[in-house]
Amino acid sequence: MSRRVALSVTAGVVVLGGAGAFALAGEQPPALAHSTARYTAPGAERDGSLTFVTEVKASSGVKNVKVLAWPANSEFAEKGLTEKDMAAVESAVCKPAGKDTARCTYTTTVTRADAQSSPHGVWHVAVLATAQDGSTTLDREAADFKIG
Repeated sequence: MSRRVALSVTAGVVVLGGAGAFALAGEQPPALAHSTARYTAPGAERDGSLTFVTEVKASSGVKNVKVLAWPANSEFAEKGLTEKDMAAVESAVCKPAGKDTARCTYTTTVTRADAQSSPHGVWHVAVLATAQDGSTTLDREAADFKIG
């Protein structure tokens, strides 16, 4: 199974805060919600799949969302996953889902050979969301699934 799963979505959030009669505008990073991963193992005569879905909220708009599926017992568990690690992964398809929110979906095919050569056990899905204003959010374990 492909070890890299990428989603692209850019999100920017502008938050208003204030005290008394004054309001202070500030930027906040994109917010992720309702992230889920669904793994379907390949069968004897059909391929399987991995589908990841998340909602990204950003006032400035979503620029891209990248996703990476990684085994819980990999080097990322020890050294930590960084934004640099996410740079070359694939992107999700994002569609508007309300004011300041995009629903992003990534699906990849999993062949029998992919599943057999992948580490069995728990996998995490990391998400890097980037807003139009350039702010980012990296969630190293946005969702989990199990192989085997």
